Amino acid sequence: MRITNTMHHFSQSNPKGPGQRDVPALLRRVADTIEGLGNVEIYDLIMHNETTEDGDWPGLTVYFNYVTDHA
Repeated sequence: MRITNTMHHFSQSNPKGPGQRDVPALLRRVADTIEGLGNVEIYDLIMHNETTEDGDWPGLTVYFNYVTDHA
């Protein structure tokens, strides 16, 4: 069996420091990034958390694929 599909992904978090815990800001950043990708289909969003000396540092990984129109 040959697998022919490719899944794209990116991970994003706020800049490390005082605002790193701001989840609404993180969601806005991710939404802006998704809009910048163009015509994509989102398959999954996974939230993760890292603990740093500045406290929790949430991030999101987005799994997507580019949509192509077949005429």
